[in-house]
Amino acid sequence: MNREDIIRMAREAGCPVAGIGPMTFDDKQLVSMLERFAALVASAEREACAMVCESIDMEAFGVLPVRTVMITNHCAEAIRARGQA
Repeated sequence: MNREDIIRMAREAGCPVAGIGPMTFDDKQLVSMLERFAALVASAEREACAMVCESIDMEAFGVLPVRTVMITNHCAEAIRARGQA
């Protein structure tokens, strides 16, 4: 995740970025905005972790090719499912 990703997610969550958007919020608006932003960041991080799992070469550790796909896909699916909970 880079600076542009963070700014995009902040805008998507309704956060004022670089003077864009209202600068005064009540507590309920602020909490809601921060919750949306946190959810977007968490989702991006889960997807990045899942992609790392899918890219691991388990065969390099002596795992059979069929098992490699099963293991890496299972890990990636488990990470992505955390966003559904």
